[in-house]
Amino acid sequence: MKILIRDLVDGYVDNDEEGVFGYGGRLNIRPKYQREFIYGIKERNAVIASIQKGFPLNTMYWIKNGNNFELLDGQQRTVSICRYVRNVFSVIDRSGAPKLFSSLPEDKKKEMLNYPLNVYFCEGPESEILDWFAIINIAGLKLTDQERRNAVYTGSWLTDAKRHFSKTNCAAYGLASKYVNGRLNRQEYLETAIAWIVDDTCTIEDYMAKNKHADNASELWQYFQDVIHWVQTRFSVYRDVMKGAPWGRLYNRFKGASFEPAELEERIKELMMNKEVNNKRGIYEYVLTGEERHLNIRTFDETDRWTVYERQNGICAICEKHFTFEQMQGDHIKSWRDGGKTELENCQMLCRLCNQKKGAR
Repeated sequence: MKILIRDLVDGYVDNDEEGVFGYGGRLNIRPKYQREFIYGIKERNAVIASIQKGFPLNTMYWIKNGNNFELLDGQQRTVSICRYVRNVFSVIDRSGAPKLFSSLPEDKKKEMLNYPLNVYFCEGPESEILDWFAIINIAGLKLTDQERRNAVYTGSWLTDAKRHFSKTNCAAYGLASKYVNGRLNRQEYLETAIAWIVDDTCTIEDYMAKNKHADNASELWQYFQDVIHWVQTRFSVYRDVMKGAPWGRLYNRFKGASFEPAELEERIKELMMNKEVNNKRGIYEYVLTGEERHLNIRTFDETDRWTVYERQNGICAICEKHFTFEQMQGDHIKSWRDGGKTELENCQMLCRLCNQKKGAR
């Protein structure tokens, strides 16, 4: 069916959490299973340019709900169109000047408002509608894993969770933007929070299924606040490398342990200045776990390893058997933990087995 843009934008309102509607108030543009608006300037402008040039847009899918409709696929294009006609943004025209819809010549306005959109109407039970949603979104700007989960586990819990973790300038962003990576509108903050709270106890899907009909997401929100508060009180000096560390996993493991913040900071500062440490973010895991693998200690380069291999005549320094160069590894004679440096004089060549055994001690 053809729907004109003038009919689509009739009664358009965007009340954020309260909903986005158009088509005379009969079209719910952002149902609960839909993701947030994620188009950037380039994508939204491309939609408008296509319309102004008369190029066809891909089919949009609406769900029939009595006399009303829900938008199943095409939200990004629909919101771009409605916002442009409502003068929310301008588009550069052929002369290079930014033009709002209201500044277009009358004939161009009329052409755009009379542009026909291809709309397919879907009918069926909720499970079938969600299957449509997943299939349709295989192409185009692909859904993230969490966006797919949101489509399956929509309900009162998810609505409240998105209020905390998905909206622009939401509470989670204000609290933790210095510590957490991710894009709010692609549900990555929400995914991180759930992954933290479940840890190894269950899957994200299990947690969402269990809580689908809960009145709110207060448990998750309180947990998230507890994690960030724990980080802030244990690590008194903020550094950029703290962003993106696995804080939830560390909190789950060490929240009951006693650490003196001043002592932690002293050790962190020392490690930050140590040239042997390649992974500075890993320092925070190391000072809690003592696991050296988080530091990515510098290794001997190929030239040094070949020099020592020739010096040892291909003989492992521990088992005293001969190996090819590819079968051997460079090892610190004096370990990094004991102050050893990654220098030629501190290198010995060991076979893989001997090096593994030494590292395990």
